[in-house]
Amino acid sequence: MLGEPEDYIRAQIREYESKGIIKGYQAVVNWEKADDSYVEALIELKVTPKRETGFDEMAELCMAFDEVESVYLMAGVYDFALIVRGETMQDIAMFVAKKLSTIDGVLSTGTHFIMRRYKDRGQKLFSSEHDNDERSLIL
Repeated sequence: MLGEPEDYIRAQIREYESKGIIKGYQAVVNWEKADDSYVEALIELKVTPKRETGFDEMAELCMAFDEVESVYLMAGVYDFALIVRGETMQDIAMFVAKKLSTIDGVLSTGTHFIMRRYKDRGQKLFSSEHDNDERSLIL
């Protein structure tokens, strides 16, 4: 596709991996079709940054929790967006109430439960029933 020799592309990939440019490879899973069930939420955090470390210390604290899948620094009303995973909505609610909101420097949180993924990492996960209609029109 790139018009380059395979050996060159392989060498570039190895170089990117060794430099940490490529951090890993992950499958995009359509959990609605898998037997495993879980709940995911986007949690917004408004925080007070530390004088010496800015937002980095808060990011480190958030990343340490097993429930936290992703941490993003944002511009806007909230400072961070976290993707959090749990077995139930109650699990996530308790995580926010007992772990996240009790961190020194957290001013407020906003929780948004993810109800359905339509597209994830460039992969379309959901089609309308019209798209799945296998009937044929006969004239």
